[in-house]
Amino acid sequence: MKKSLKGLIAITASVITTGAFASSNIENPLYMPKNREVYLKTGAAIMYKTVEKTQATKGSDGNLEFPVWRFTGDIGYGITDRLDVHGHFGYTKDGEIDRKGMHRGRIGLMYRALTDEDLFVLDLYADGYLSGVTPMKGTYTDRGFNFDNYSNGRWGAIVGTRFGKTWDNFTLGAHVEYLQTFGNHNNKIGIDPSYKPLAKTLPELPALATYRNMSMQDFGFPDEISVDLKSTHETVAGFDAMYQANEKWSFGAGFEYIEHYDNGVKGIHTKLREESVTLSGDLPAPLGSMTISTSDIVDGLLKETKDMNDGFDEYVIKTSASYQYTDDIQFTVFFEYTFDDAHVQSQNATDVKAELGIRMNARF
Repeated sequence: MKKSLKGLIAITASVITTGAFASSNIENPLYMPKNREVYLKTGAAIMYKTVEKTQATKGSDGNLEFPVWRFTGDIGYGITDRLDVHGHFGYTKDGEIDRKGMHRGRIGLMYRALTDEDLFVLDLYADGYLSGVTPMKGTYTDRGFNFDNYSNGRWGAIVGTRFGKTWDNFTLGAHVEYLQTFGNHNNKIGIDPSYKPLAKTLPELPALATYRNMSMQDFGFPDEISVDLKSTHETVAGFDAMYQANEKWSFGAGFEYIEHYDNGVKGIHTKLREESVTLSGDLPAPLGSMTISTSDIVDGLLKETKDMNDGFDEYVIKTSASYQYTDDIQFTVFFEYTFDDAHVQSQNATDVKAELGIRMNARF
């Protein structure tokens, strides 16, 4: 009887201890720092991509992009047990297509409206979106628009919520958020000499072959311009689970849906000098001769980019395994596989997108 009682006490103590570790685990999807506690998560990953052949993939239709390097950093501070300030940052370098830059940046506050003592945990958060820190860079080419970095050049605001519950050594959480960006002209758009605006607008007349080979620079455009971008938005929803196997090991899994809406141009911000070219030749009646001006080229460009049709949806499957090295230091190996559904002008269409990485988490 005494042995049975001791065994029951040992099992009960083990479950309680494991449950305590689960709620304080930095990888817990509902983790929040305690009052005056600082946490830091730094990660490095390598991504394997094969590009889906679309109208806009940047010089690598159907090709392999490897390695794509990804670096992330998350930091947070507990103002109280129920309020924190946090920041999330990320940098990507894809040498295959020479595209690099910050792929995420946000700073904000999170408030715990309901705690573990209630029926479930409920957090509310609001973040400032920091993509405006660096300008969006891109290029107009004969195949459309190419993004040259990962910033859209726009500031924005994010509102969201996460909720869930921890049962002893198992946690299930979910999150939903909305991002609104604000249109501006924080961008640098190069104009590739391959971009021939008249080739897209003039009829296929032999007499106009010379004019169809004119570049935008022939109409007074500089090599680089700035455009007025429209505001846009994104929506995110997902869920995460974590199992605390013992004091040292925990395992996570999750799914996330991210909807990236189309970009659009509403104006040319750069002041352009007005140029005009009279097209003449052996033209059939009633064309006679035609005069094309810089304004005509701008109108054609805006018509083409008013809706860039470059949005895409992502479906991300996530798994992880974490080892508690000390009470305040943890190492995590993670793997993510992403399916996507991209619009016809998107450069983000992939057949395969897989990412493997490691994180070091620390608490102070």
